[in-house]
Amino acid sequence: MCGHHRDAGGGAPSGRGAVSRRTVLRGSAVTLGLFAGSGLFAAQSAHALSLYNPFSGYPLTSGWQDHINRGSLGGIDYAMGVGTALPAADAGTVTNIPDNGTGGHTVTITHDDGYRTQYMHLSRFAVANGTRVPKGGIVGWSGGAAGAPGSGNSTGPHLHWHLITPGGVRVNPLDHLGGGGGGLPKTSTEQDGVPGPVMWRRAQNWLRIESGYTGPIDGVPGPNTYAALQRNMRNWGYTGPVDGAPGPNTWAAVQRLAAAHGYTGPIDGAMGPNSWRGFARFLNQDRWD
Repeated sequence: MCGHHRDAGGGAPSGRGAVSRRTVLRGSAVTLGLFAGSGLFAAQSAHALSLYNPFSGYPLTSGWQDHINRGSLGGIDYAMGVGTALPAADAGTVTNIPDNGTGGHTVTITHDDGYRTQYMHLSRFAVANGTRVPKGGIVGWSGGAAGAPGSGNSTGPHLHWHLITPGGVRVNPLDHLGGGGGGLPKTSTEQDGVPGPVMWRRAQNWLRIESGYTGPIDGVPGPNTYAALQRNMRNWGYTGPVDGAPGPNTWAAVQRLAAAHGYTGPIDGAMGPNSWRGFARFLNQDRWD
């Protein structure tokens, strides 16, 4: 369970739970943002960036306003077990800050537009200072267990996430998702027929939206991803068990889906480059960004 905590100069996590995801604001939409270190509100443009939410499959346990209400500078908390891999919300350059006060081990990713994302209460860092990471690249592993190294003042395993503007104001990253051509990058599997992490991240996001998938959007399919896939494939003729262990019958149903998106090969349950291309063409639709 994600522990509640107060942040001074550090960060804070967030998640879904009873708190609904805030509406994505674009262009000239204006929202109220709290200036760090002051009690004054000022109009902040919710500029749409190329960020995506790597943690949408985890429970949001403390929202932005929850943090403000208890005296934090703002953040969102997601409950997740210690040691969960943390993908970068966008490409950028990493700076690691060990034992960052109340925030504990903190990773900062400085993006090309000058915005910075921060993850707090990490158990470990993944890359050295100055490393350039792609969107979705792993930058560390979550922590937050009370009293554990790197936890700061966290009282339970979770991740704290916030965004900092080029002017130094901490803002809610969920208000800045989806610019730069979409929340998730398109997969090259549509061209090369080779499934990879980007394709599977898009698949996980599709299954989160349509089929009850609640795991991470990390591009690493496992039993939970496959079980959600099997549930969805009921729509495409799959009649086997939902056991998270896909076999020929599961993949034959995926080929039927792919056939609705340009695949012209046999429905034989043996996925090859052409099957993956059709599946990826479906996944590259904007609605799964």
